[in-house]
Amino acid sequence: MGYQVSTVDPARTALIVVDVQHDFISPGAPLESPAGRAMLPTLAGLLDLCRKAGIMVVYTAHVHRADGSDRGRYGDLYPPIASGEALVDGTPGSEIHPDVAPAEGEVVVKKHRYSGFHGTDLDMLLRGRGITTVAVTGVTTEDCVHATARDAMFRDYWTLVIADACATYDHPDLGWGAMSAEEVHRAALVVLAQSTADVVTSEQFAGRVREAGA
Repeated sequence: MGYQVSTVDPARTALIVVDVQHDFISPGAPLESPAGRAMLPTLAGLLDLCRKAGIMVVYTAHVHRADGSDRGRYGDLYPPIASGEALVDGTPGSEIHPDVAPAEGEVVVKKHRYSGFHGTDLDMLLRGRGITTVAVTGVTTEDCVHATARDAMFRDYWTLVIADACATYDHPDLGWGAMSAEEVHRAALVVLAQSTADVVTSEQFAGRVREAGA
């Protein structure tokens, strides 16, 4: 079980950067992931590699309208979203962190659910560029990264998840025990590797890009 994406053709590959927004990344953010902040240098290096190799880079940003009309169950799951403290479209907290900001011409796809494909034009953007392989990064590993990678696989993209360019936060005990960010991250990667994607390190990904002659 599981598969390997042995060929990474830069002309047919996209790097998807999921939700590296202030409300997840910045110190004291309402949905803060310290591990997400710690992995930014790795992600920045990956972005540099992809841009130099001609790999398409596309971002997602999880946002909701100020009136809350598109929150759905997120208002029940996340108090900072329910209160309008986090992920409100057009506010500074919803913006991409400057350490990994989009370059000129790179698209930010606004989404309202975990997956970057749900209710967005991401699939059309990728297919319009002839993309057949996607590499998914960002936060959080078990939610928006996982959902985006799984939806990519559902749509028959060859899918990679770059383990050291993803991160999450500690999970409290809600009746089934608490898990640290590291434990959640690892568990999500184990599941992804078995059922959804080729889980690799940033260095392994870079090696495959170099092997393609980029």
